[in-house]
Amino acid sequence: MPYLEDFFSLQGKVALVTGATRGLGCAMAEALLRAGATVVMNGSNAEKLSDTARQFQADGLAAVDYACDLSDAEAVAALADFILTTQPRIDVLVNNAGVTFPHELADYPDEFWHKTFRVNLEAPFQLARRLAPRMKEQGGGSIINVTSIGAELGFPNNPAYGAAKGALKQLTKSLAFDLGPFGIRVNNLGPGYFHTDMANLSYSDPERRAARAGRTLLGRWGEPDDLAGAVIFLASEASRYMTGQDLYIDGGWLAKGL
Repeated sequence: MPYLEDFFSLQGKVALVTGATRGLGCAMAEALLRAGATVVMNGSNAEKLSDTARQFQADGLAAVDYACDLSDAEAVAALADFILTTQPRIDVLVNNAGVTFPHELADYPDEFWHKTFRVNLEAPFQLARRLAPRMKEQGGGSIINVTSIGAELGFPNNPAYGAAKGALKQLTKSLAFDLGPFGIRVNNLGPGYFHTDMANLSYSDPERRAARAGRTLLGRWGEPDDLAGAVIFLASEASRYMTGQDLYIDGGWLAKGL
């Protein structure tokens, strides 16, 4: 179907997906790979990341792995340098990596706050800042910041996560303003509750699992591959006139209200 391929194909494109070892990041990396892109997959666990990349390579997909800790500013800079020195171009940046440290507010550790902001906000900013000049030279690109329904709603005992995701949401709008004249689109992709390791504490509790499913209009949790179509859309020419926007994939959680 050539018409659809013209919109959604990523043949010849290069993407970076952070937090790609498992869960949502892995699913989004696979989606971009199957749409034709070369994908540099980043994660903090070198062994597991390499195993994941090798599985894709065995399937004939152009996966590259690069492990580092995104809470380390020097490691973030090194990741950007790796992209700029080893890849012929960079078309898509998916800032997906995130951490969360639920804890009671009264004695919430300072390190939980600082690390959450380093990974969930500072790393996306630095990667966008360092890779945008190459995108400018190419005439455009797409930056996708993975936020959360936590950017819109308050959750108990997790002040850093909501604050960082809310800040990332607004960072996207500022970057869209600055980079739009160069053909670089910047959008938010906001998942709801998905069946991943990060949410396993809730999913493994039948009562909490049912309660969260009941908050959606579709009556279920998301599965990682439910994000595949959305990330291909935002990465491809299909969204070429869209920037500074929030795309929530949440089963209708935010729309449901009371």
